[in-house]
Amino acid sequence: MNRKLLIVLSLILVLSMVATACSPPQGGDSQPTTGSEEPANVEEPAAEKILRTNNSSEPGSLDPPLAQGTHESWILDHTFEGLMKVDPDLKIVPGMAEDYEISDDNLTYTFTLRDGIKWSNGDPVTAHDFEFAWKRALDPNLASDYAHQLYYIKGGEAYNTTKCPGVEYPDPEDESKMVMETYDPSELEGLDVEGKDEETINQMVYEKRLEAAREEVAVKALDDKTLEVTLEAPTAYFLELTAFFTLFPVNKNVAEENPDWAKNASTHVSNGPFTLTEWEHNASIKIRKNDNYYDKDSIKLDGIDFDIIDDENTAWQKYEGGDYDFLTPLPQAVVAQMKEANNPELIIGAEVGTYYYNLNSKVKPFNNPKVRKGLAMTLDRQTIVDKIAQGGQIAAEGVVPFGMKDDKGNEYRDDVGILVEYNVEEGKKLFEEGLAEEGMKPEDFKNIVLLYNTSEAHKKIAQAAQEMWRVNLGIEIQLENVDFQVKLDREKAGDYHISRAGWIGDYMDPITFIELWESTSSFNDAKYNNPEYDKLVRIAKNSSDQAERFEAMKKAEKMVMEDMPVIPVYFYTQPYAQKSYVTGVYKPLVNYPKLTYADMNK
Repeated sequence: MNRKLLIVLSLILVLSMVATACSPPQGGDSQPTTGSEEPANVEEPAAEKILRTNNSSEPGSLDPPLAQGTHESWILDHTFEGLMKVDPDLKIVPGMAEDYEISDDNLTYTFTLRDGIKWSNGDPVTAHDFEFAWKRALDPNLASDYAHQLYYIKGGEAYNTTKCPGVEYPDPEDESKMVMETYDPSELEGLDVEGKDEETINQMVYEKRLEAAREEVAVKALDDKTLEVTLEAPTAYFLELTAFFTLFPVNKNVAEENPDWAKNASTHVSNGPFTLTEWEHNASIKIRKNDNYYDKDSIKLDGIDFDIIDDENTAWQKYEGGDYDFLTPLPQAVVAQMKEANNPELIIGAEVGTYYYNLNSKVKPFNNPKVRKGLAMTLDRQTIVDKIAQGGQIAAEGVVPFGMKDDKGNEYRDDVGILVEYNVEEGKKLFEEGLAEEGMKPEDFKNIVLLYNTSEAHKKIAQAAQEMWRVNLGIEIQLENVDFQVKLDREKAGDYHISRAGWIGDYMDPITFIELWESTSSFNDAKYNNPEYDKLVRIAKNSSDQAERFEAMKKAEKMVMEDMPVIPVYFYTQPYAQKSYVTGVYKPLVNYPKLTYADMNK
C-alpha cells in the first residue's frame, strides 16, 4: 500500500471518530393562535428587521486600535467608518471624507470631511477626532498591535518606538543582545528633577520625548473639517488603508473622559451605520441602526444580533433550525454537503488570506530550519483541501495568496511560483538531519503540542497534520485547543510549540503578508529574526519605485520560505450561508461579509 493511500485511509479513520451529526429541528408545524379581532382598517406596525447570526469568539476589544482579529473587526466594520470605505461594488470610495486631494509628489493627502456627520451620541465627527485617534493608536503606552499600519505617516514609527530611559532594548548592532537606554543630561533641561529618584527622572524624560515625537507625527486637523496627512514615502494603497479598522476615528471627548469607554455597550460610542446597544460578554452582541449616520436612509436593517458561540456545529444547528439568517464560518462537512446538493444558500466567498502553522523558533528543535522544512515538506496540503477543508481552498504555494497584483498588473503569485511542496523523501531526510544536529530523536516529539483555537474545522486539520507527521516522520505530537483570545495571548507570550494561525490581508498589496515576519512585527509569533529579510521588508515599505518594491517582496517571500518559520497550509476561501430572503450582502476580498446594506424580506 503506498504512503499517500495509507495517509488518506488513516485520516478517514481519524475523522470518522470525531464526526458529529447535525440533527434537524424536532417537532411539527405550529398552529397560529387566535385573539380578539382588529379593525379591518388598522395596519399592524412592520416587524423590525433584525438579522441574526453568530460571531464565533468573544471580542478582546471593540476599541479600534486594540482590535486584533476578525472576531473584533466584523463588529467594528459595522459600527465605525473610516475616511474611506469599501462599497458594494468592492471599490474604495469616500466614507467620512467627502473628498480628498493628493499632492503631486504623492506624499500629502488632504481630506475634507462631510458636512453634518455625527457620532452615535450626537457629537460632531471632526478632523480632530481623526488626528486624536491616529496619534492615540501610535502611542506606545496604548500598545496597539496594529500601530505599524500608521508607520506610513511621517514621524509615526519614531513616535511609536520612542525609548524610555532605564529600560533594556535589543541592540541595533546585535539583536540577540540587550542594551540599557540612557538619557543625555541636556534632556533634563526644563524638567524639575530636584529631589527625584532615578526611576521618576527616567519617566519624566520619557514623557518629554513622547511629547516631542508626538508633535512630529504628520497628521494634523487644519480645522474641524480638514485633515492633512504627510507620508514617509509614496504609498499606493494608503487610501485603502484609511478604510481599515485601526484607522477608524475615536471620539476624542469620550476617550479622554473615560479610558474604559469601549468595554461596555452603555459607554460605547461609534460613527458607523450601526451602534453597539448590548454586549453580554461571552454570550451575545447586539447592534442597532445608527440614526445619526449620514447614509441612514440606505440602511435597511434595524439591527444585527450576534451570538458568541465557538462551536461551529452548534451554530449550524441554529441556522438550520431557523434561529439565524446568516452564518459564517460553516462546519467543513456541511460545506461539502451543501456543495454536493448545489444548495443555493451556500456562497463560497473569495478571500485573500493564508491558513498556516507557526513554529516557535525559540524552542528546540524548531530553532533548526531543517526540522522546520522537514515538517513543511511532509504535510500533504492537497489532501487537506480536498478531503478535509472542502470549501474551494487552494493548497498553499507560499505565504502570499492568489489575488494580489504586481507592479505590471499581473498575478503576483504566478511570478513567484511554488515555494513549498510535498516531498516526503526529501522532507524526512532534512527532518532527521535537523533532529540529529539538535541532539534529539523522533520520540522526543511526544511532548510537542500543536495549539489551535476551538473549532471543529481547526481540530480536523490539526488531526490530519498529526497523522501525516506520524506516518511520514514517525513522530507523535499532542493537540490542545483553547479559546481564540487565549491562543492569541499565548502566541504573543511565546507559550507554544506549534500553533494554528491565519492571516487575511489588510489591503490589496503583498506587503500585508510579507511584513508579518519582520523581526519587530507584533504579529511575528514565530519569533523569526533575519536581518536580510528585514532589509527587504524596509525596501518594500519605503521605496517609491514599484518595480524595486515588488522585487524586494518576491525575494523576501523566497527567503522566508527557505527558512520556513511558518508552514503555509492553504489559501482561504470564506464559505457562508444566507437564507433566501436575505439580500444585499457583499464580500470584499480582505473583509468578512458586509451586512451594512443587507435587507430581509420574508
